[in-house]
Amino acid sequence: MKKQIRKWMIRIFAITLLIAGILLIIILNPLLTYASKTTYNSYSIYHNKALNPAFTSKLEQATFLLKSSEFYGNELILDICLNDGSIYPTLIKKLQGPAFARGFYNKVILHGTMNCTANYLELNGYKWNLVQLLVHEMTHCLQYKKLGFWKSNPVANIPTWKWEGYAEYIARQDQNQNQKDLLLNINRLQTADKSKWEVVFEDGTIAPKDYYNSWNLVKYCLDIKKMSYEQLLQDKTSESELKTQMMKWYEENKSERTTKAFTLMGA
Repeated sequence: MKKQIRKWMIRIFAITLLIAGILLIIILNPLLTYASKTTYNSYSIYHNKALNPAFTSKLEQATFLLKSSEFYGNELILDICLNDGSIYPTLIKKLQGPAFARGFYNKVILHGTMNCTANYLELNGYKWNLVQLLVHEMTHCLQYKKLGFWKSNPVANIPTWKWEGYAEYIARQDQNQNQKDLLLNINRLQTADKSKWEVVFEDGTIAPKDYYNSWNLVKYCLDIKKMSYEQLLQDKTSESELKTQMMKWYEENKSERTTKAFTLMGA
């Protein structure tokens, strides 16, 4: 009886190992589940349907923003996996949970419905700015490349606000989106609908409030306190203490925000 149990345990282990191996091979090789691959600069774009020509221009815009990261290097080569019929995004969703997109290792996986012309990706009725979403997930790939497997999330257990906040910080560097001013950003959050989980921007796209909080805090540390991201990762100041510092800075400078708001309104 014990021998039979041992044999079954070995078989179950072998089958589990085989399935895990197959999944790993598929995850590392998206082309196994896509009909087409298009190479553009340092990107490999995996897709089932004809690639929208406008998508490459979005990648160019994303690359421009990505270069503002201190972790950026010209050697970065990424796989971009579109959600246009392949089982690959569904597989990643099963493994990592639902999201607008995922970025890990050297891969960016988009979920939802992409509209290149209007520059958004829609999921469950919510829209995320497409270029900013690409940059957010690409930044996670930068973090992994720079820090390595053991010092990256989820293994390193870096505070979520530092991990996600930096991705948002890099993604929202576009001056045209009116999201670079920390005073205006804090005010936008304070006046947002408290019953909703998201902040809505002028173009109709959104950011989750927890990401928004993290982004503002990282922005405060990097732009106001003049820290580098690597210094921020090493800094031991608590999130609550930094938030207290940020809000004190905001109260001392919010008259400047009011002046800027009137300027933007043409007053």
